[in-house]
Amino acid sequence: MNKSEIKILLVDDEPDIIEIVGYNLKNEGYQIFTATNGIEAVKAAKKNIPHLILLDIMMPEMDGIEACEKIRKVKSLENVVIAFLTARGEDYSQLAGFEAGADDYITKPIKPKVLISKVKSLLRRLKTKKESEETFKIGDIVIDRDEYVVYKAGKRISLPRKEFELFSLLTSKPGKVFKREVILDTVWGNEVVVGGRTIDVHIRKLREKIGDDHFKTVKGVGYKFVLEGAEH
Repeated sequence: MNKSEIKILLVDDEPDIIEIVGYNLKNEGYQIFTATNGIEAVKAAKKNIPHLILLDIMMPEMDGIEACEKIRKVKSLENVVIAFLTARGEDYSQLAGFEAGADDYITKPIKPKVLISKVKSLLRRLKTKKESEETFKIGDIVIDRDEYVVYKAGKRISLPRKEFELFSLLTSKPGKVFKREVILDTVWGNEVVVGGRTIDVHIRKLREKIGDDHFKTVKGVGYKFVLEGAEH
């Protein structure tokens, strides 16, 4: 995909941010759309179907967290990459942001060259997401990566975004031990400062929903997915 085809929605209530960040992204050749609050952001996202949304947290009328949650519920926007824009020292829980459906975050202020590099990195995730849109079967489990749904023995199991991405990663290579740092990097992004406890909580939820025997802990290393009856 050419840069001129890539659409980026920039959302911030500060005119200076809109002007400076928008200018630098336009200079790179991207299509830029803007909004100044969460309500406008949801409308603009539905209208323009962007590839990437840079979303401020603290905004009037509707904050970035709520806007992100609403955007993630729109079918046509399921695969858009969302990164929160956060000011240094801002009272913001990264975990809350990722639970809302964000893919990453960018701390303001940020130098133009660093911003462009970050945007390119985020857009590479879009490519990975598109490549993973498929349905495949493993044992009695069917994983629909396009619909974010899992079926086990014909029973539909809906998983929140991060649980699904973690499950997709582990099932991509059954029997392979995925190191904790690899899991954090792939599912939460390599700049996310969350503890290993986050992975443990998500694994526990997957065990409850899909079956404890499928998930094996390798102490001090990470986790792996195994088929029932397979060698542990």
